[in-house]
Amino acid sequence: MNMRNLFLPATALALALAACSQPAESDKNATASYDGEVAPDGKTAETAPPAIKPTDVPTRGGDGSPIELAALTEADVGGAKLKGELACSFAAEEGAEPILLAQGDVASQEPSRGIVKVGDTIETISANGGFDAMAKGTKFFGKGLELRVALVGPAAGGGESPPRPATLTADRADGAQRVFAGLWQCSP
Repeated sequence: MNMRNLFLPATALALALAACSQPAESDKNATASYDGEVAPDGKTAETAPPAIKPTDVPTRGGDGSPIELAALTEADVGGAKLKGELACSFAAEEGAEPILLAQGDVASQEPSRGIVKVGDTIETISANGGFDAMAKGTKFFGKGLELRVALVGPAAGGGESPPRPATLTADRADGAQRVFAGLWQCSP
């Protein structure tokens, strides 16, 4: 057998083992978790994903009609008479009117209740659990619609309840899906 044929597998094995070895010093310094919290031992249970700017994805599938979620007005919100100690909202950008608003109680298993405007129609939505279940993103259910809020990066600013980059994925009962990019903010 040729020595070159033995050298190639040994080199590949050495590279594979190097890839599985201890993390570099720079990797050991990352102590913030995805939620911005630090574990008591200074390490994280999960590796924080890199911050990304979420992007909108147009409606795909279904009957071909677009999924349209419009901004909620003060009249829409006032008319909904939502109950709950604290609220979460999803908006396209900071300072914009929300396209989803929900309220729930802290430390409660009662569903959070909210609203979205599908086209020109206000639809009620709900999510399992109270405010605590909503704060880190959740799944809302409405008439023929499922809405999933997923956080995609750390908070964008300071304060008690800074907005976090997120996506809102709308799945319609006919199989259509659309992804909205924006900010998820939960506060009193």
